[in-house]
Formats: sequence, C-alpha cells, structure tokens
Amino acid sequence: MSRTPAHGGIAVAPHALASASALAVLRNGGNAIEATVAAAATIAVVYPHMNSLGGDGFWLISVPGSAPVGIDACGAAAGRATIDAYLADGFDAIPYRGPRAANTVAGTISGWQAALELSASRLGNRLPLERLLADAIEHAEQGFPVTVGQQAVTAHKQPELIPVSGFAETFLPGGMPPVAGQRFTQPALGNTLRRLAAAGLDDFYRGELGCSIARQLAAAGSPLELADLQRHRAVVTRPLTLAHSGGRVSNLRPPTQGLVSLLILGIIDRLLEPTVDPLGAPFVHACVEATKLAFEIRDRVITDPAYLTVDTDALLASSNLDALAARVDPQVALPWSGGKSPADTVWLGAIDSSGVAVSFIQSTYHEFGSGVVLDESGITWQNRGCSFSLDRHGLNPLMPGRKPFHTLNPGLAEFDDGRTLVYGSMGGDGQPQSLSAVFSRIHRSGMDPQAAVDAPRWLLGRTWGEDTDTLKLENRFPEPTISELRRLGHDVEIMSAYDETMGHAGALLRHSDGRLEGGFDPRSDGAVGTLI
Repeated sequence: MSRTPAHGGIAVAPHALASASALAVLRNGGNAIEATVAAAATIAVVYPHMNSLGGDGFWLISVPGSAPVGIDACGAAAGRATIDAYLADGFDAIPYRGPRAANTVAGTISGWQAALELSASRLGNRLPLERLLADAIEHAEQGFPVTVGQQAVTAHKQPELIPVSGFAETFLPGGMPPVAGQRFTQPALGNTLRRLAAAGLDDFYRGELGCSIARQLAAAGSPLELADLQRHRAVVTRPLTLAHSGGRVSNLRPPTQGLVSLLILGIIDRLLEPTVDPLGAPFVHACVEATKLAFEIRDRVITDPAYLTVDTDALLASSNLDALAARVDPQVALPWSGGKSPADTVWLGAIDSSGVAVSFIQSTYHEFGSGVVLDESGITWQNRGCSFSLDRHGLNPLMPGRKPFHTLNPGLAEFDDGRTLVYGSMGGDGQPQSLSAVFSRIHRSGMDPQAAVDAPRWLLGRTWGEDTDTLKLENRFPEPTISELRRLGHDVEIMSAYDETMGHAGALLRHSDGRLEGGFDPRSDGAVGTLI
C-alpha cells in the first residue's frame, strides 16, 4: 500500500466513518483531542461489537514542548461486587456474560471529559460538544452500513448472547444478525448521545442520565448502583516512560499492560542489530521471546495501582532490561505456558497541524462486552470485571472500588530526531506484540507507517476470535522464516494472509518538518483521513 502524506492534520481508526469524523473536526478547526472525541463517539456507534459508551478508555496526549500526559478512564468494581456475594450465588468464577458480568463502572465518557478539560486548559476548546457528537448522533439515528465484521461476530456470538438482557432487541433485528451492507440504526443510543451533547458528559455519572443508567442496570440485574457512578472520576496520570535508543517511548501505567509493551521494546532494543530483517526469524524470535519475559512479569505484578507491590518505573531501568535481555537464547525458544483471554478493542490516533498528537483506546473487553444492553439508553455494558478473580489471595481479587486489570495500552514515541509516533492495536495479548512490530519496523527498519502496519504479523497466544496458544504467523512470512522459527522450538500455526486474529493496528507519524504520514490496518474496516 502507498504512503498517506499530509501536513494539515491526520487521523486513523479501524472504521472509516470514525476517521471521517475526526478529519471533519480537524477541517472545522478543531484540535487533535477534539477530533479524537468525535471519532470515539462515532466508532462507539458504528463498531458496536468492538466498543461502546459502556466501556473503558485510556489516552496518551503529546503537546509540543511538554511531557506526554495520560488519562486513565478505567471504572472500578461496584460496591456490591464482592467475592462473598458471587460465591453465595454459586459462582466459582466471574461470568463473562450477563448482568453479573456488568460489575464495573464504564469509564470511557469520563475520559472524553477529562481530555476535553485538558484541551480547554492547554489548547482552548475550539468546537462545542454538540459538534463533536453530531456525526455519532446521525449514525445512530439515521443508520450506517453493517460491516462484515459486525455480521460475523454477531452470528458467532448469538447463541451465548441471546439470553442476555437487551441484546436480541438491539442487535438482532427481526431475530437475525444484520447482514453486511444493511442499514443499522440505534435510536435509543442516539437519544443518549443527544442528552450528553445538551447536558454535558458529566451527566453520564452525576445527572439525569446517570440516574437512568443506574435504574436500567438494576433492572437488568447488575450489582452497579448510582453511588458507583457518582464516585467515578477519570484520572490524569504521568505515563510510564522507556529510555530507548531512538528516544522516549510512553505508555499507560497499571492497571493497563502498558508496562508489557515497554518491556518488550526495551528488551529487543538490546537484542536486535540495526540491519535485522523485519520479516526474518531473528527479528520475530527476539520479539516473541521478549514477549514471554514481559508476560511473566505482567502476570506476577500488574494490578490496580493502589495495590501494586513493586515500582513499575524500576522495572524499566537499564539494569533490569539488560538482565532480561540476557535470558534470551537466540537459538532456543523459552517455554510458554499460555496467555490471557482474548479481547476486543478499538485504537484511534490523531495529529493536528500544531503537532498535538493523541493515542487513544477504548473497549468493552469481549465482543459486545457483558452482552447487557440498557433498554432506555441503548448502551452496551462492558465485562471488564471478569478479569477479576474470586481467589482472595490472587493478584487481582474482586473487591468493591478496585480497578480491574486492563489489556488496553496506547503507544506514543518521541524520537530524538524530532519525530512523534502514535500507534496502537486491538487484541488482548496481541496488543503489545503488534505494537512492538509496528514500532520496530518504523524506527529500526525505516518503514513508513502504512508499510509497517500492512506487513505480516505474528501473535503468541490468544486474541480476538482465537482460543489457541500457538505462535501464529500470517502466511506472507517467507518460508525460511517459518522453518527457522520451528527449528528454534516455536509451536507455529500458519494463518491467512491478512488475518484479523492479528488485530487492528494503526500508526501516525509526524516528522520534524511537520509532514504527516499514517497507516491503517487492511485487516480492519478502517482508513486514514488526511487534511492537506
């Protein structure tokens, strides 16, 4: 695929309508933060199997001349969500679907609010909220064409989701999954967005909409209450930062697995030669082995930041990364015990003409989240709380007010040569792996963002749509690479050429002269929007 150059502004999303919303805001004079809110609202409507207003979100924002800022819009567990309550009701684990899976506050709207407040204080808000949500309202009320992905996921998940409150009424018009190309409307969701545009985003938690949401959740059987919504606030944070040979790389702190992405980059920065072939076995082997080491730390360490027992910044110290890199044998694959559950997500990026860059991700965890759709508001509620454990002595035990573990992690890099890169992907365990591939191919191999995203990828473990823990390789890798990886001891499984298992990645790059380039994932329904 060809490069997508621009100077006036650029945006990318895994659905073309979301990219178009961001680009329209940039064209109207809005900044990258405002463009991202518009894209986030649109994609919550037009990609309902992948995200929702009822999910969580995380932001990384770079303003030229300032250190990057993070926003943690993760909702905590309900006050009534206790281990004792679940055990008393006969659960031996938190369910993935249904009202008892809808046990954490949805934080993404609070993240939009925090981002716009940051925009107002640092950049000056240029466009009203009504304008930012206008496209999403139109798509919800007037409809949008169903994607092949929505049709396929709805059909695949239909048996387990039909019994869940509100799902069939919303996502199975006429009792059947919608057909690709069919116009799909969500009038209740449109009304909710109109309410937010008129009353403000805080209404989701502490206004009339919040009261309505609490009533709907109670009626569905969720343990969430109005007090849980009212307590919630997004948190502006200092990102985790890796000192990399190319510059400074940032990601989110726990409860996200941003640490994992930075550990992988720090390890392979010590292993890979400058001339390494980005499609060769040494490149893939180093990245996969670094992933195993990073996941080992993740599964031992990452939890709600209020309960961390280690200094995550110290884990990114040069001495620790040196020690981890020394554990990688270039001739033998390390043992692999398997990963975590798959997850659905959307990553969005935007850079405006002044150089403000945004890396943003929002999710309901599994496809359609808990499956619970609130009848009055049309909101699909997440099941992020199923990452909690009912083991009181586990790393992430269920506890009122505790934040769940998150696979979400948007990436941002500020290179020593003046370039800024925002990049990310969907895909649970696959997210940090796709991030390492895209980052390394841009930084180390000199690929433009479209080529880096388009190039064949790998995935160790499970992600959206898959339940095996093999090392999955797209069949576009050269045969010598595949054979060598098997010789090194990897359990290789060959996937199709542009397999959606690899997730939907994206990347935007701003050069020191203001030139902008972007890459969208052909595995998605996305696009790069450019303002020349």
